[in-house]
Amino acid sequence: MIEDLFANDDSIIRQWQEQLAKDAVVLRGFAYGEAQALLQHIAKIAEKASFRHFVTPNGHIMSVGMTNCGTLGWTSNKQGYCYTKTDPLSGQIWPQMPKAFQQIAQQAASHAGFTDFTPDACLINRYHPGSRLALHQDKDEIDLSQPIVSVSLGLSATFLFGGLQREHPCQRVILTHGDVIVWGGDSRLRYHGVLPLKDGKVPWPLQDSVRYNLTFRRVSLP
Repeated sequence: MIEDLFANDDSIIRQWQEQLAKDAVVLRGFAYGEAQALLQHIAKIAEKASFRHFVTPNGHIMSVGMTNCGTLGWTSNKQGYCYTKTDPLSGQIWPQMPKAFQQIAQQAASHAGFTDFTPDACLINRYHPGSRLALHQDKDEIDLSQPIVSVSLGLSATFLFGGLQREHPCQRVILTHGDVIVWGGDSRLRYHGVLPLKDGKVPWPLQDSVRYNLTFRRVSLP
């Protein structure tokens, strides 16, 4: 009877954990309660460092819009991939990482078994329907002992989680608003990506068909 009373109440989100591989886990609904605050911070960050479509070393323009916050920010151009202290578009230092960002990243990492995670960079990806992210490894960081923490907000997406070689089979993981993936340790260099985003109903308070993804990293050695 109680379950029926709250069956359609979006404020009640069940949280659970799904193991993807050794040292890799999906925390379902983990960031749902903080989603509105996180989205507000994204908007403020974008006012200082706007979303842009980076060019890859092979000259391909990425379909995903990106910006950063933190001590360092990830960038891409025809010369390669790297982290910078300043936004190459404006020449200004990247916006400071909000405390709410740091907290959700550290809490999720700790929940997944990585208790000493201190992110110094957050890459913010913005997907519109049709946007995708090709299979890749996150290997531009100096400190590979630290995990990646990835927070999904907005439209649902199909996340590809593969192996340590590009040709290894991939798991297809549906990520919804508030889900968090953490991977590190033996899984730190697994290939991963996102299939072309499909349109759908966006959760409140979003108005546009969009997905935001916060990916927290520890780039430099402590």
